[in-house]
Amino acid sequence: MNTSVENKAGSLDWLKWLVVVALLAGGVFANWYYQDEMLLLRVAGLLATAAVAILLALQTERGKAIWSLLKEARTEVRRVVWPSNQETTQTTLVVIAIVFVFALILWGLDSLLGWIVSSIIG
Repeated sequence: MNTSVENKAGSLDWLKWLVVVALLAGGVFANWYYQDEMLLLRVAGLLATAAVAILLALQTERGKAIWSLLKEARTEVRRVVWPSNQETTQTTLVVIAIVFVFALILWGLDSLLGWIVSSIIG
């Protein structure tokens, strides 16, 4: 019994997504149609429409999976050990120094090859 209820709910996901798209399209159209109204009212209307569309999208299987992924990503970001200010500064200075050294090497090679080609050509 439970499986058939889940299958029926999953089969109606396309209808929910259709309503989500219709809500968002309607919100955009309403924003354009009422362009002479106060901006604050239009923004509030768009935000309300987007909130309803998101809530409806979260009721689908894919929406639940996306919400679960976002929660897991948030947990992973909390586990990250961020570098200190000193480590960031030191790493930035090392990168700048390496870029400068490679720029000098490439400038030297370009000058050498330019000199060789100009000697051959003319």
